[in-house]
Amino acid sequence: AAAAPAAAAPAADAGADAAPAEEKTAFNVVLESFDAASKIKLIKEVRAITGLGLKEAKEAVEGAPKQLKEGIKKEDAEDIKSKLEAVGGKVKLD
Repeated sequence: AAAAPAAAAPAADAGADAAPAEEKTAFNVVLESFDAASKIKLIKEVRAITGLGLKEAKEAVEGAPKQLKEGIKKEDAEDIKSKLEAVGGKVKLD
């Protein structure tokens, strides 16, 4: 009988941890996929956003789904998302 209340406590903690996720302040930008016809434009945009070299940016695009930015503000994440989508990328924000 003592195990049952202990098992319930972690579930309650998980619920408490899930609530602040709605108030998220740090976002990750993930390149899900891309339009093959616009791959070169997308690589150029990824280089501009991430500061990666050509080889690394190409590998990041070809390795989609790939996280490009981590822990950035929502406004910045949405700005990057719109830039990548404008050149044929499919992007999600975590």
